[in-house]
Amino acid sequence: MRGQTIKTILGWREWVELPALGIKAIKAKVDTGARTSVLHAFSVETFVDAGTNKARFGIHPLQKRADIEIYCVADVVDERWVTDSGGHGELRLVIMTPVTVGDSTWPIEVTLTNRDTMGFRMLLGRTALKHRFLVDPDASYRSRNGPSRKR
Repeated sequence: MRGQTIKTILGWREWVELPALGIKAIKAKVDTGARTSVLHAFSVETFVDAGTNKARFGIHPLQKRADIEIYCVADVVDERWVTDSGGHGELRLVIMTPVTVGDSTWPIEVTLTNRDTMGFRMLLGRTALKHRFLVDPDASYRSRNGPSRKR
């Protein structure tokens, strides 16, 4: 059909990369119920550098592993009240960062919050998926294999 783009199919969970944050692999839940994407962050600090609002924060990129930490700095583009799936409201910092899923890389908005108690360190929300992907809830890891494990 003319004018239509063929969309890539993702599973309900995918390995993604956040190259500007130095995160080569993080498991994300593909969550069409969440408007905005969210990333696990701890020790979040804000500061101003050359007139630009920035955030410095740590990430535990692997589930159930607090011993692996990556520290990041990103421009803050907004602060928003977000209501989580439990109905709790929270004021969150919003950053813009490129995400890589499979062979595609594009900028997305991501809110920062502590997700230590959650099953996934990242949710990939519907705004990030819009016009790019379809989601197959029966599939997992369709875009790429996970990181290699050292034994």
